[in-house]
Amino acid sequence: MNARFDLIVFDWDGTLMDSTAAIARAIQSACRDLGLPVPNDIRARHVIGLGLTEALQYAVPDLPMYDYPKIAARYRHHYFAGVEKLALFPGVAAFLADLRREGRLLAVATGKSRAGLDRVLEQSGLGPLFHATRCADECFSKPHPAMLEELMAELGVAPEKTLMIGDTTHDLQMAKNAGTAGMGVGFGAHPLAALRAEAPLACVETPEELAAWLKANA
Repeated sequence: MNARFDLIVFDWDGTLMDSTAAIARAIQSACRDLGLPVPNDIRARHVIGLGLTEALQYAVPDLPMYDYPKIAARYRHHYFAGVEKLALFPGVAAFLADLRREGRLLAVATGKSRAGLDRVLEQSGLGPLFHATRCADECFSKPHPAMLEELMAELGVAPEKTLMIGDTTHDLQMAKNAGTAGMGVGFGAHPLAALRAEAPLACVETPEELAAWLKANA
């Protein structure tokens, strides 16, 4: 098989794991705890995929920098209270294993912290499938291209042979900034209309469509 892409990079939350609603609720609950204005669902979901500092700057724009540790602590409290209930989207483990067997290089570029990503990679059992990963506390936050640039450099793959898959405009803008192809999935944080406005290579609406597209086109 002549692969169109040698390296396929996935976002985590909202792309591989069904966690966007839990993240949005944790942001909103943290704001309530501290008596801050509570962002609506659209605003809370928009920040998913960004680094924590960048997410707080958008979700709670009037929050002083010195209060970030307080809201971050409350966010983690609420998120981890429900983390055991989170699950991968259907079919994720199977299509990742298929791509790995085909000889593709697989990677993750996520707004999670290193500790957070390592935890879910172990819990999900997906860790051995990925050749490299980058997190928001190791790089500039999306949509800066640093995560993709570092992954491509580490794995020796050119931008034209790299595909970034994510559920947010942050992912697709990062792909543009890094000179790679981008693909949107409409079952996560951002609506399909916003993803399509970034003119990605493709958009899909379900995890099943993602698996089928990868098999036929990647």
